[in-house]
Amino acid sequence: MNVNREQLLQELTFKASRSGGKGGQHVNKVSSKVLLSWDVQQSAALTEEQKQRIAERLANRISKEGLLQLDSSIDRSQIRNKELAIERFFLLIEDALKVDKKRIPTKTPKSVILNRLDRKKKQSAKKADRQWRIKD
Repeated sequence: MNVNREQLLQELTFKASRSGGKGGQHVNKVSSKVLLSWDVQQSAALTEEQKQRIAERLANRISKEGLLQLDSSIDRSQIRNKELAIERFFLLIEDALKVDKKRIPTKTPKSVILNRLDRKKKQSAKKADRQWRIKD
């Protein structure tokens, strides 16, 4: 499905905070962690059907307030973390809006059925040969 990326970008809100991890004293001074928030139901870039699909598919990621939140603290740069969060956001949205193809059930080929039956007969014969019986 086609989504207006520019309009979605305008609906995103960002919050920066201090992040842990590598960086030494640098992490104690700089707010490089980025938290991306997006209100699914208030979005003007999506149709009601698309909002419903996202709400169903990403239910475990959407808060009680209806916000989809992603954070990124991979990089030491706030700008790079913001770019990474936006990239992950669009991948998540595209994946959620993807319509799954309907599976067409196929019939098991006759050769596969015959092979299975043949294996069963051989196994049965092997077990029967192992049994002890009195010979006349």
